[in-house]
Amino acid sequence: MAQTDVIIIGAGAAGLMAARELVKAGKKVQVLEARDHIGGRIHQHTGAEFIHGDVPLTLALLKEANIPYHAIEGTMLQSFNGQLIPVEELEIPHWPLFVAALKKQQEDLPLQDFLELHFADDEYHELRDTVIRYASGYDTADPADASTLAMREEWVSEHEATQYRINGGYDRLTAFLAAAITKGGGAIQLSSIVKHIHWQPGKVEVITTNEQHYTAQQVLITVPLSVLQAAPTELGSLQYFPPLPAQYEAAQQMGMGGIIKILLQFREAFWEKQIFNGKSVEDLTLLFSRQTVPTWWTQYPETSTLLTGWLGGPPAKALKEAADAEVLEMALNSLSDIFNMPVAALQSLLLSAQVINWTNDPFTRGSYSYPTIHTKAALPVLTTPVANTLFFAGEGLYNGALMGTVEAALVNGQEVVKKILG
Repeated sequence: MAQTDVIIIGAGAAGLMAARELVKAGKKVQVLEARDHIGGRIHQHTGAEFIHGDVPLTLALLKEANIPYHAIEGTMLQSFNGQLIPVEELEIPHWPLFVAALKKQQEDLPLQDFLELHFADDEYHELRDTVIRYASGYDTADPADASTLAMREEWVSEHEATQYRINGGYDRLTAFLAAAITKGGGAIQLSSIVKHIHWQPGKVEVITTNEQHYTAQQVLITVPLSVLQAAPTELGSLQYFPPLPAQYEAAQQMGMGGIIKILLQFREAFWEKQIFNGKSVEDLTLLFSRQTVPTWWTQYPETSTLLTGWLGGPPAKALKEAADAEVLEMALNSLSDIFNMPVAALQSLLLSAQVINWTNDPFTRGSYSYPTIHTKAALPVLTTPVANTLFFAGEGLYNGALMGTVEAALVNGQEVVKKILG
């Protein structure tokens, strides 16, 4: 039985950040990760790719690790009525009216209810469709319970934040954190699926599915919010002895989105040959549409023939049990309509395809969190330590506008360490 000061469950961004800080403080740390690799929802092209907005901790870590990053530039297009239109030129009908109504809203309510209250008439059909698609796609949120007031902070902001990509991907950052942990004497154990957590004040015993036992004075749980929401009988879920009914119920009140990513490697970057406004689009970065798989992006400015599809929110959750072949067919049909190319032509150029159904992954069970109308009340239940022995952290437990991002996970991991040490 391995004895340590703090056991951390989950080697995602929050877990690795917390482990690094604890090791620096002189604590003996054991990280247990269910997967066979570190990073959680950060793994090559399959997981997090973008740095969103004002993210001081992420940028500081990249600087410390001497990892370069670059701003995302290039052309963003919207497929609309068979045409490719620059995003900035596409006008959303009644958008100023929508923003004005958002600013006036005092009481929080689900986004779907807000739209039905203020924009139920047929003339607002396109506005409703656009808002719902954005909430589902970008925030991976369910409009039926997503917080209108939280969405307002995102939509009425006049500050347009720069988006970045890390040269070589987020894996370089998680590898940097992991190296600091092991160099400082901490241990990271992969393929260790935690099942039981037996605890009493000042003492924890963690048992994995292969009957490995670990003991510590404290435990930090950094699994995704959706894993905290999972029923005790499901793979990847955690069982506590004694139980934590208040924390389990609080997790149910919070939002976790669904996502499916489709990675398509082609023989050539055919999209660079598309003619737009009389010239080819060689700097295409993001492409939005109303197809089944609505959002696509390239690796520009990196020279690459990889095209990534993104399907989020309730439509992704509806395909939780779908076969990869079914999702791939949807993806190719979507690209066929967007680029006006026969599916057979796309298939002839396709070298490989990978469907990553994060919603069906037992150790993720979704994409990232989003605020519901109940999040504000539920969050303190999960962020308050239990007997100074059990602690929770992760992007879903971050309190602020960056909820759902890697920055949120890093910041929350750092913040919870202060509670553990305090």
